[in-house]
Amino acid sequence: MGDPKFARRSYDTPSHPWQGERIKAEVELVNRYGLKNKTEVWKAQSAIRAFRGQSRELQARLRGGEAQARIEADALIAKCGRIGLLPLDGADLNDILVLNEEHILGRRLQTIVYEKGMASTLRQARQMIVHGHIFMNGHKVTVPGYIVTRKEEGSIQYSPASPFTDDMHPMRVSASQADQVAAVKAEKALKRAEKKIEEAKADAEDAGITMEDE
Repeated sequence: MGDPKFARRSYDTPSHPWQGERIKAEVELVNRYGLKNKTEVWKAQSAIRAFRGQSRELQARLRGGEAQARIEADALIAKCGRIGLLPLDGADLNDILVLNEEHILGRRLQTIVYEKGMASTLRQARQMIVHGHIFMNGHKVTVPGYIVTRKEEGSIQYSPASPFTDDMHPMRVSASQADQVAAVKAEKALKRAEKKIEEAKADAEDAGITMEDE
């Protein structure tokens, strides 16, 4: 059962301490998303791994004709939709299998604050959150890794007591910087869509499906 005084680790660490390609990829993610350390990457990877595992298990149960599996599958798809990992409509269990850690990292409060143009850099966004400058749903949130739902995303704002509420504050981002952030976000979304299309084409080719078949 474990000692109640000590919380269990909620994520898995790499099975091997030294793998050059993995370490390089982790460092790139840490820098790209302004993370504190690799632990935050491992947490995101563990969360995605759990979603994929549930998806594979449910697909197997659905093939067996289990009625409860359909209820659980719908709940899983709805959950992924609520936290912004999948579209709200038209998604299925196969869409969960193509998710990766960047989908989770993109839904962190730190990333959302930066993409909304409230901070000029991801590092600044993290500092603002930790120092209590960010409100969400009318409450202060000081956890940069908090996973923001679609419903909560629109309520993110500066704390009423924060000096950042002043438009003339020297650390406020300019309109041009906010436009640049929005452009970068749109470009990333386009690249993810293109990658998903290429993966779908590759899967179709592996399955022997051609344009003539369609």
